[in-house]
Amino acid sequence: MPPSRYALLIVTPHPSGQLPADVLRDMLGDGAFHTPTREAFLRRLFLDGDPYTDLLYSLPGARHVQAPWSRFAADLNRDRDDRVDNGVLKLMDFARQPLYPPDFVLDEAAREARLRRLWDSFDALVQSELQGARLMIVGHSMGTHGPALGHDTGTPRPAICLMPGEDAEPTFPRVHWAALRAECEAAFADMIVGSPYRRVTIGEPWATDTLSLNHSRRSGVPAFGIEFNAGLYLRDGQPMDDAIRALNAGFGRFAQAALALLG
Repeated sequence: MPPSRYALLIVTPHPSGQLPADVLRDMLGDGAFHTPTREAFLRRLFLDGDPYTDLLYSLPGARHVQAPWSRFAADLNRDRDDRVDNGVLKLMDFARQPLYPPDFVLDEAAREARLRRLWDSFDALVQSELQGARLMIVGHSMGTHGPALGHDTGTPRPAICLMPGEDAEPTFPRVHWAALRAECEAAFADMIVGSPYRRVTIGEPWATDTLSLNHSRRSGVPAFGIEFNAGLYLRDGQPMDDAIRALNAGFGRFAQAALALLG
């Protein structure tokens, strides 16, 4: 009998393009009250996040934790004290375009208040939902090529990247990595074969994601991240419904197989 899906926790940290009103006003000022400006800005943030990952990784019967706010309010897949350009509280988007007016300063009190409200609450929710779980999968999407704000700028990316940890610190048992990749290739074969993105990789362009690493360390629950190439389901920023439906069905098969690998 296959393992129950309720033993699986699926975390999607970046599906939203929404901002709390105070953060929106910090970014846009009076432009927050101008509907075309506001909607264009939020659309930009949505597409620069992990668009439609809430649907891609939706699996009936599993547990889910889904972030309600954009990664540009607080990136929940970063360490709380990560202060680099692409850290937890970003001042620019992935094209290195500023998110705030030139004179904006995020002082320490405001920084701590935002982290306490957004990052801490999400962290606590993931911890709570992990109780009794046997596997956590963190669902992401990635651009077709590395962005300006990143470590692989301009590099073509694979169809799917699996992130089960570093060799020295796996978040998912190292002995199952080859089988995990094979299950992924089988589950998504029909979607990959007709696309320009043919490869399923382990650790390229990332070996681990911060949520998997931190929560696996704390809880002992195996975890890994997965990235879909956005080119598999977006065309000129618009969703391809049949592709999203097919990827979601493939994910259901893959997630069940990943859970079964743990016995």
